[in-house]
Amino acid sequence: MTKSIPRLSKTTLSSTIRLVMFALLLGFGATAALAQTRGYVTNSQDNTVSVIDTATRAVIATVPVGSSPSAVAVTPNGRFAYVANTLGSSVSVISAVSNTVVATVAVASFPQALAITPNGAFVYVTCSSASSISVINTATNTVVATIPISHPFKIAIAPNGALAYVTHGSFASSVTVIDTATNTVVANVPVPVNVTDTPAVTPNGAFVYVTCLSFSAGSKLAVIDTATNTLSAIVPLPPTFASGVAITPNGALAYVANNGGGVCCVEPLPSSVSVIDTASNTEIANVPVGSPFGIAVTPDGAFVYITNISNNTVSVLSTATNTPFAVVAVGTFPRSIAFGTLTEDPPEVDPIEALIDKVETLIADGALTQEQGAGLLDKIHEAIAKLDAGQTGAACNQLSSLINQVNGFISSGSLTPAQGEDLINAVNAVKTDIGC
Repeated sequence: MTKSIPRLSKTTLSSTIRLVMFALLLGFGATAALAQTRGYVTNSQDNTVSVIDTATRAVIATVPVGSSPSAVAVTPNGRFAYVANTLGSSVSVISAVSNTVVATVAVASFPQALAITPNGAFVYVTCSSASSISVINTATNTVVATIPISHPFKIAIAPNGALAYVTHGSFASSVTVIDTATNTVVANVPVPVNVTDTPAVTPNGAFVYVTCLSFSAGSKLAVIDTATNTLSAIVPLPPTFASGVAITPNGALAYVANNGGGVCCVEPLPSSVSVIDTASNTEIANVPVGSPFGIAVTPDGAFVYITNISNNTVSVLSTATNTPFAVVAVGTFPRSIAFGTLTEDPPEVDPIEALIDKVETLIADGALTQEQGAGLLDKIHEAIAKLDAGQTGAACNQLSSLINQVNGFISSGSLTPAQGEDLINAVNAVKTDIGC
């Protein structure tokens, strides 16, 4: 492969690049430039997903998906959002870069919920009517496994990716545990309620919090010990329908959406969000909210977003004060919300520029004299000239000569073995890049 390298002085260019990057970081901030956290909200009656920029708390895109989107999950790298289309028997894959659907994956009937493994390799989709879980390979966006399980409802995966926890709605008073290595059921944890709804695993993987409903005793929050797969606590909740639970990144608090009317109850009751202290498993605050259904905590733990299913809005609470912070208008009948942080790829660094930078650094640090450094830079510039002339073989010879010179500096003690190896690796990167 032949490259055309501009005749601009490499030393000048390298210094200019560093100055420009420094100015950009000062002007815009490194974090803001490299990462964007977005919330994805499924609008069930609109067949759309609202994309919220958490920095401005505004909808920046509305993405058409399949029929009756119910749940959403985002890959760990923030690049794709997977949406379960309940009436479409499909999963839509949204690109976070373009905010468009880039794939649609057919799954079994009535997909209700989904969860993505921590390594981003697989999506587990609960298909209630089919009594199965479809496993999607994210590399190919194809179903690669089907797990038989009676009426799976919602699902959460442990932080280490080893186990998945599945609820069953009103079909079973239990939570089923799946080994993701074998995609087989390894345990069923009995829960003394009529409905098991939404599971959430603590960040340390020690407990699973599950919203539940007892027809005689009302809503509860069941706490399962993952070490023993046994029930360790039952937390009382307000007499409404506990439709969702989310845990802060530090594991200290669990937030529960308590829907009091319009969805679950004959007589409207006050809707709220319960704040549960996970150390004591007690409610420490109760925050009035419109008509909560889905709930999620931002990756930084600073805010809780709650979908108001009857109000077509998303409420934002501050975790510092447990008070309402903002309201965001979204589509019709918003059910689920999930966050993803899209990290932009760092600018591609030309291997030749990286090599020149390493030589200049060794000169600046005093490891190489000006004369020694100039000798290395001369060989690099000669290699560039050969590339400009279309003489790749000659350029490769210059780079091999450069490696010999570096080995000489190592032998003479001018460079430490670590410094020399780092420089030789940089030369080899250039050789690979130009096709030596």
